[in-house]
Amino acid sequence: MEVHKNSSTVEFQEYMMDIINKGALSLMLSIGHRVGLFDTMVSLPPSTSKQIAIASNLNERYTREWLATMVVGKIVNYDPSNDLYFFPKEKADLLIRDTKTYNFAASMQWVPILGQVEDEIVNCFKQGGGVPYSSYKRFHEVMEEESAQTVLSVLFESIIPLVPDLEDRLKKGINVLDIGCGSGRVMNMMANQFPHSKFTGYDISDEAIKNAQSQSLITGNKNVDFKVKDVSKILDPQTNLSFDLITAFDAIHDQAEPGKVLRNIVSILKPGDGIFLMQDILSSSLLKNNLDHPLGIFLYTISCLHCMSVSLAQDGLGLGAMWGKEKAVEMLKEAGFTNVEVKQLPHDFQNYYYICRIK
Repeated sequence: MEVHKNSSTVEFQEYMMDIINKGALSLMLSIGHRVGLFDTMVSLPPSTSKQIAIASNLNERYTREWLATMVVGKIVNYDPSNDLYFFPKEKADLLIRDTKTYNFAASMQWVPILGQVEDEIVNCFKQGGGVPYSSYKRFHEVMEEESAQTVLSVLFESIIPLVPDLEDRLKKGINVLDIGCGSGRVMNMMANQFPHSKFTGYDISDEAIKNAQSQSLITGNKNVDFKVKDVSKILDPQTNLSFDLITAFDAIHDQAEPGKVLRNIVSILKPGDGIFLMQDILSSSLLKNNLDHPLGIFLYTISCLHCMSVSLAQDGLGLGAMWGKEKAVEMLKEAGFTNVEVKQLPHDFQNYYYICRIK
């Protein structure tokens, strides 16, 4: 007997098929980015798989299978009469390193990075706890690429101008700290641009700090210092530290004790003209307000599989990436900030920018 499915079932089945196809496509987009196929193809005329493989210095058989995925996935154009592949420039600007907008292929790398800890996350669902930073291979490498897109590319022209007179103060010379500095690219760039200011970067990861220190040696920056530090434990008011500017780029929600970190920041920020500039995820604290968020699925996923989990691995709060603007403002004010402004930048569809002061 034939079973007739109702329209809602058929629609949901098609939705599921679309998800599994696009989930697979995200993996292949990540690979295409890592092996440089998009960057090579954008400069090629319509070409065979062999020509593309030679130009990319890659294996032809793997290249051909990847190209088939890109064609079926509507990323690469295909002429079956001549067996030629072509990567149109209108798509390339969203998938190449030398982009004027945003490289989504680079962001696709988060999918395999998160996938590698699936077994550990499953255990967390059953037993609680979290997954340590050390389990996420290539995390700092990919985070550096992500930061390059949302922070480094517009640091001087868009982010620093969010704070009136900040550029002039940096030119004259102030004391700057970056919390969760990662591989230190922000501090190294600023140290090079503003030689009269002093820059410090703290991160809990030995690997990240080693990368930051190596880069500072390469650039010859003498006005920057990087240290391995847990910012929830070492920023004590009695350390006599004092900073004119403290920054945190997508770092606070990962902390084991974000409230304590924010209170510590208040304790070492100069009152009056001291600025805490925090970039963090653009979302609401209320699920109902995120139903139409263009990246909601991705952000809740990365929150569960990384941001929340690395905090819980340290017996932390497990705040998660989607703590939202309302909770962020509340915690900033509870920490002691008396003035909190929340701003957005046109290029950055993932983050809010919080400009915080104390009297």
